[in-house]
This record gives sequence, structure tokens and C-alpha cells, in this order.
Amino acid sequence: MTRIRDASDDERAIIGQLTLRAYEEYAEIMEPASWGGLSQALRDALASDAAVERIVAEDDGQIVGSAMLYAPQTDAYGAFVSASGAPEIRLVAVAPEARGRGIARALVEECIRRAREQGAKEVGLHTSRSMRAAMAMYADLGFVRDPERDFQPPGAELVEGYRLRLS
Repeated sequence: MTRIRDASDDERAIIGQLTLRAYEEYAEIMEPASWGGLSQALRDALASDAAVERIVAEDDGQIVGSAMLYAPQTDAYGAFVSASGAPEIRLVAVAPEARGRGIARALVEECIRRAREQGAKEVGLHTSRSMRAAMAMYADLGFVRDPERDFQPPGAELVEGYRLRLS
């Protein structure tokens, strides 16, 4: 059974390796410049000490998924988009061998639960056209496009903003 919990500080390296492995598929799907931008953004976010909740999914003592929930007003995307007044979900990742079991959904639902518990009126996230499975899951959970939060790094895919009202 999958257990969702807070990550400990000593698990950051494991989360980093898992996230990079989970996102590797996009190296084959995206244009090289887009993949280069995403790969660097992943590394930057994983190394950041910003105010973020690191959440993991664990099966039989092994981390099989992770997600980050940024506090409102935290600069989750650097200079590309202004900080939001809502919590932001980032870097939802599931080990390739653990996919298809609802782990990503459980991680996102936990982020939504925490945002509600914190009194947030909405929660946001960003994704791009290459991430079709994620986009379908977000739509199924009720997220809607928020084009005002879109941004486009040089040479990369359009990064599309989404939000979910929690009221």
C-alpha cells in the first residue's frame, strides 16, 4: 500500500534522482532546447532551499513518487512568472516502474488537501503540451487553464498555467 508523507531532509538526493529519472522520457519527446530548459529547471528547483513542502509516496519502504508544494508568494519559477498568492504544485514525479497505480494523483490530491487546510482559495500548477498524461489527470481533478500565468522560456515549450478553485 502506498503511503503519502513528508520527506525528510536526508531524502532530498533520493527525490532528486527519482525526479530526474521520471522526467527523462521528455528528452525523447521535446525539442532539444525545450528539454535542456526543462532539465535545468528541474535541477534548479530540486537544489533550491525555497519555502516548499516536499511530499513523497512510499511503497514497502521505498520512495516511488514525490511532489513539491510551494507556499503562496514563493518565487517557484524565478523571473519567468511572478509569485502567486496561491500555493503552487511542482515536480510531480513517479518512478517509471510504479506508474499506472494512481501515485501521481494521490500526491496531487495531498497537495490540494494541504492547500485547503492552509486556507487557500485556490492552488496552481504549470505544465506543457509534452506532458499529456499529467494534463489529463489535472483536467480530471478539475484544474482549468489560467493563460495569465503562462510563460515561455527562451527556446522552450510554452509553460501553461492551471488553477483549481478550492471554495
